[in-house]
Amino acid sequence: MVISLGKWTPDSLDVIISKASKIPEPGQRIGFISGLFIGTPYADNTLKGGVNVKEELVVNLEGMDCFTFIDYVEAMRLSSSFDRFLTYLQRIRYRDASVEFTHRNHFFTDWVVYNSDFIEDITENIGRGKARNIEKVLNKKDDGSFFVPGIGIVKRRLIFIPSYEIDSSITEQLKTGDYAGLYTDRPGLDVSHVGIFIKDKDKIFLRHASSREQYRRVMDEDFIEYVKARDGIIVLRPR
Repeated sequence: MVISLGKWTPDSLDVIISKASKIPEPGQRIGFISGLFIGTPYADNTLKGGVNVKEELVVNLEGMDCFTFIDYVEAMRLSSSFDRFLTYLQRIRYRDASVEFTHRNHFFTDWVVYNSDFIEDITENIGRGKARNIEKVLNKKDDGSFFVPGIGIVKRRLIFIPSYEIDSSITEQLKTGDYAGLYTDRPGLDVSHVGIFIKDKDKIFLRHASSREQYRRVMDEDFIEYVKARDGIIVLRPR
């Protein structure tokens, strides 16, 4: 196990996670926890493991990419202490809690398949007839190579709402704490980015670890403006 907590300590995280566990509504709990990471630097390639490299459970709260950000938030959301957080992180990040590269959830929609005890795909329900279904072969690029060498391909049926169909009838159904996957038409991928919906009165924000050069940190951005340049959304809701 590799642990880098940055400004946190196990004791301070224990207090925060315990406080969050007393918030009854899962989405509000996610909103509270994720807000603590605003300003955290963006960092990619923080996980340790590969085809020929032994996988290790990594906790890096000093820097995170969009996916490890939601990993940490969801694991904390389910926990009541720092020790339980480590246990849940293993369950969230790996199928059958087995810390192996081939068991890691490499794709956002892996959560739908392997973490269904904790989240559900509500995309079709909130789509109100605007959601689309598509069969994709994940991990395979146009040239036949793999995005993630060593795990093969995954055939998966995806449900998404095209960006041009997103209006108030859809956004009014989103809740703080819903997980957002930015669907992509690109072959081999389900989403191009992930984050968390945050609702504040009549505004909706995407809380995410931005990799854009001018930001490179966890931040809130106006969701409607952000999604205009994307192909669509997939929405997962905490149970």
